[in-house]
Amino acid sequence: MKIPSIAEIDIKEKKVFIRVDLDVPVDKSGAVGEVWKIERILPTVRYALQQKAKVILAAHRGKPGGKVVKRYSLEAVGTELSHALGCEIYFPEDSVGDVVKKVSVDMPAGSVMLLENLDFHKRELEDNIDYAKRLAEIADIYVNEAFTVSNQKRASLSAITGFFNTVCVGLSFKNETENLGKLANPERPFTAVIGGRCTPLRLALMEKLMDSVDSFLLGGAVGNLFLKTLGKETGRSEVDQSMIFNAKKLISSSATRGIRFIVPVDLVTVRGDLKNDSPSYIISDNNIPTNSTTVDIGPETRARFANNISGARTVFWNGPLGICEEPGFFEGSKAVAEAIAESDAWGAVVGGDTARIVHDTAVGGRVGYVSRSGEAAVEYIIDGTLPAIAALEERIK
Repeated sequence: MKIPSIAEIDIKEKKVFIRVDLDVPVDKSGAVGEVWKIERILPTVRYALQQKAKVILAAHRGKPGGKVVKRYSLEAVGTELSHALGCEIYFPEDSVGDVVKKVSVDMPAGSVMLLENLDFHKRELEDNIDYAKRLAEIADIYVNEAFTVSNQKRASLSAITGFFNTVCVGLSFKNETENLGKLANPERPFTAVIGGRCTPLRLALMEKLMDSVDSFLLGGAVGNLFLKTLGKETGRSEVDQSMIFNAKKLISSSATRGIRFIVPVDLVTVRGDLKNDSPSYIISDNNIPTNSTTVDIGPETRARFANNISGARTVFWNGPLGICEEPGFFEGSKAVAEAIAESDAWGAVVGGDTARIVHDTAVGGRVGYVSRSGEAAVEYIIDGTLPAIAALEERIK
């Protein structure tokens, strides 16, 4: 990606429009959750303030569907952001209009305005040019610091770029693309750990990684799919039958390319499902009884995964290996997090659940790079771009 970061252009005393991701939960008391989204934008905002820029922040929250829905207001988020920055934040009750224009003119250099929820306007969701133009008319420079939603087509992400002579990305955005970009040419041996729900996007990710991967370590619902594809019984565990054909293709392609597919050799299971509060037990032959559900990888599988990771130079991990929200079914994911931290490999951990595991295991500083960008990160790895990146690149040609 050849788009400059905000630190590479002159923003001194300019009006800077920064698109951020502040789609966070707010409880009835006004307490804000997922504050990491706020923390992630702080370096870019602080840099702009140091340059005496007028900072205009724009974001969406929730799914109001193009209507004003008070519970999705960004007011509480603005309060939290004000505390984090240690400064007052101007908060007009809309994202466009005369009031917004007036604040953008009157606000002093080195101050911040947070626009109200962009999704209160239906045209934001439609990537509408007229709405994008109204957003753009209050600023001189456009900054995208919202990598997590840059896989979406929105007026504030795509159409808006056509109304600025100068566009760039934020510091966090640049860091994200630089780190994820390393997976295009990883140091070998390269191991990919894939777990979580089995979706078409995850299988597309595996197909993309086959260009450079040496080993796949599979767990979670993804592991169940490949066990089923290999003829094993998976009991009541989640398996999408429609994906078996694609799984067979991946297995066949891996054999041709000499890629190792390492599936669980033992599994932690429960009789029935989690609603029954049944005690867990370990199955070692990978044939799950019809009345049981897989909840984690077993101890022998954990050891095999850790052994593979210990010899890798690059490790990519996306998706938990068990039902990690439940007490007692976190051990497989914990073992992988610790194995990456203890290895000499550079690790890239992608996804909200996977990032939370690394945080809870307290190894975040020793795994390389941790991304909470979820689907946007996966799509970037697959395609090498995102719709919002393409819009920026088109503008700087």
